[in-house]
Order: sequence, then structure tokens, then C-alpha cells
Amino acid sequence: MAGPFKPAVKYVPCIDVKDLPKPGGATSGVAGGLAICIAVDEKGAVYALGDKCPPVNQPLSFGKVSGNTIEDPVLGTKFNLKTGAVEDWCPSGIGKLLGGIFDPVGVPTYACKKSGSSIQVQVDVNAKLNYESQYWSGVLDAQGKANGKYY
Repeated sequence: MAGPFKPAVKYVPCIDVKDLPKPGGATSGVAGGLAICIAVDEKGAVYALGDKCPPVNQPLSFGKVSGNTIEDPVLGTKFNLKTGAVEDWCPSGIGKLLGGIFDPVGVPTYACKKSGSSIQVQVDVNAKLNYESQYWSGVLDAQGKANGKYY
């Protein structure tokens, strides 16, 4: 997303190592202002993905890790841990109803590493600033004031 701030991709702390879930589990964290799902597969490998499941944005961190996927706990969508790509779109009962309305969309993935006592995730630390930089313009435009004139 283009904005007034240049992208600044850096590793930033997300969660403490002591808070890592057991293999087959996931937890949530925040890195650079972004909601992150930290998932651990059965072999102990750690992955970082966006923590909002399409199409209704419930937390992916409530999901279950199995093999190379994490499953959305509500709609049943399975996302690839490495790529974030959809492997099975909305197979549950309510998922079939909602899933047919929306096109399958994956989740973002991020590089992650252990550094000292924390798990660090590589994110654009200016992504949130760029997203929020459009907020007041949108609010003012909705009121007819973005151009400096009132109504």
C-alpha cells in the first residue's frame, strides 16, 4: 500500500520464547503494529502468518496446526504454513454457506527467527502508519471537507 512513509522491513520482537505454543498449536502476537499468528508444526518448526482469517477476519491463532497447514477454527479453511495459500476453502457447514460468496484468499506469511528470549518477525514497520495515514482523509472526505471546504 503506497503512503507517505517508505517501507522499512525489519525484524521486530513478537512474542517471548517462553510463550511459544506446543507443537501443533498457535498463538497470537503483535509485530510492528500488525496482528501475527505464530504457529508451531509437529516437528517444532515455527511459522509467522497474518492473524486474520478471510473471509470474516477471526483470529487464525485459534486454529489447529496439522502437517503443513493451519486450520481456521470457525470455517475450516486450511492455509499452508509456508506460503499462506489456501489448501481447502471453507469446508465446514457454515463455511460452505459463507465461502461461496467470497473468492478464496490466503493469508500473508512473514520470516521469523529466534533472537535471545524472543521470536522476531520480519515486517514492514511502516505498514500500519501508511494504512492509518489515509484515515483522516477518508473521514474528512466522507464529511465533504477533504478539499478544505465545508459542504
